[in-house]
Amino acid sequence: MRRPARYSALGLLTRGLTGRKWPRLWSQHDLRRSYDVVIVGAGVHGLACAYYLAKVHGITNVAVLDKGWLGGGGSGRNTAILRSNYLTPEGIRFYDRSLHLYRRMSAELNLNVMFSQRGHLTLAHSDAALRTMRWRAEVNVLQGVDSRVVDAAEVKTLVPSLDVSPHSAHPILGALYHPPGGIIRHDAVVWGYARAAAALGVQLHQETEVSDILVEGGDGPSGKGPGGRVTGVRTSRGDISARVVVNCAAGWASTVAQLAGLTLPITTIPLQAAVTEPVKVFLPAVVVSGSLHVYVSQTDRGELVFGAAVDPVAAYSTRGSLEFVEGLASNILQLMPGIARMRLLRQWAGLCDMTPDYSPIMGGTPVDGFFVDVGWGTYGFKAGPVSGEQMAACIATGRTPELIRAFDLARFTEDRLVGEKGAAAVGH
Repeated sequence: MRRPARYSALGLLTRGLTGRKWPRLWSQHDLRRSYDVVIVGAGVHGLACAYYLAKVHGITNVAVLDKGWLGGGGSGRNTAILRSNYLTPEGIRFYDRSLHLYRRMSAELNLNVMFSQRGHLTLAHSDAALRTMRWRAEVNVLQGVDSRVVDAAEVKTLVPSLDVSPHSAHPILGALYHPPGGIIRHDAVVWGYARAAAALGVQLHQETEVSDILVEGGDGPSGKGPGGRVTGVRTSRGDISARVVVNCAAGWASTVAQLAGLTLPITTIPLQAAVTEPVKVFLPAVVVSGSLHVYVSQTDRGELVFGAAVDPVAAYSTRGSLEFVEGLASNILQLMPGIARMRLLRQWAGLCDMTPDYSPIMGGTPVDGFFVDVGWGTYGFKAGPVSGEQMAACIATGRTPELIRAFDLARFTEDRLVGEKGAAAVGH
């Protein structure tokens, strides 16, 4: 097994002064005509799945395909907030495992992913919201996750820039405080998994669009759909045969599934975000207000990163809107009036695949050999490591791991939804 290269401080300085070229993080390859596993989507989920297939299960004849570039979809457009204080026991256990993998990621991948564990506050502006926070805290504690309800005075101590005055339009009564939460450098996570997977023999193919999933023996038109078996994929660079195809195409998950003759209960909706000019670091925690539909964190470079609820209309647009900025500014200034003179530098949008119960869809499907890791809504980046780990185990062993069993596709027809809307709708 090839390990990604390590560089001493002297080596780094020497390269900087002499202008010596840095080695590529991963190699370019000709597309083979056959792979054991083809993964559609080169974001954190697809790359993590490839990495764990190779590292843990020894499956290295793997191709990760993306119509754009690595991390160019949701993995490069999210606000990189991490937490595990969800609402359901299934969700809490799942995301806590992911947070554990994130904590040790820099050492495992030999790359500083800049994980900053600074704490996460979900504000309560009403008695009803405060009751919900107490409920979530109790469920978290029962699952061994560090979460507790704090009053307005402690909120002010934790984040002095917040307005906790009782005379504000939306007074802060308290918050759910989750110390393990934090932020991370999302592009470093993508590069780390890509480099580590490539070092183990996985092939990464950018600018390779999948136009069809080849299926035979299905119940639908052209032999596709339930009851069929995957035989490969058709791409912009030619056909590939494969016994396993994994759909990790966040934002385009439902359209990729349709190529295999499978319909998923997913609605795709844009989610917008924005970032300010950099200033001296003053925001020590991630702050979320579900009532005001905003959340904010500050990067190590000093920018404030804002987000809100998903757009009101389903679409595939990744353009920002003036309506978003106006609503965001109005709501965030109620919480932090002191930032009124800061300037927004840019805004953008990503695509969120929303399921009816705000939980993902993971595992096998009625099409043999076709696996899905989709339906991530606004919370997919938090789950990247654990999704890769568990999906790799599912593919390699042919058995669904306990940690993701509740998130199978069949739950929508068997009336066993995993309702996470109370902790996932705006709960960044």
